[in-house]
Amino acid sequence: QVQLAESGGGLVQPGGSLRLSCAASGRTSTNFAMGWFRQAPGKEREFVAAIRFNGNRIFHADSVKGRFTISRGNAKDTVFLQMESLTPDDTAVYHCAASQTIIQSSIASPQAYAYWGQGTQVTVSS
Repeated sequence: QVQLAESGGGLVQPGGSLRLSCAASGRTSTNFAMGWFRQAPGKEREFVAAIRFNGNRIFHADSVKGRFTISRGNAKDTVFLQMESLTPDDTAVYHCAASQTIIQSSIASPQAYAYWGQGTQVTVSS
């Protein structure tokens, strides 16, 4: 089992920034990956970004490219999501997720992730 602890959400004004953090504990594998998904009220869960640990391959959704950056931390199995130039459309519950068996073709699919954090609310409003 993998347990995920995420933090960093909050209320920010349009144009502001936030950094989300997620730490995974437990056994990891060669194909381990961690990612971020978000879900706004009435919307489907949406892929945001992910990183495959083997080779540090990074993937970002088109909607956040140039504004959001996923990265690995110095601590083992820790990732960050740096969010810049936030807009009200970014308002959502953001979930950290992890996979032990990720493949590139499924990197953006929620069904590929077996482990999920509790979610952290990001609200962008004036």
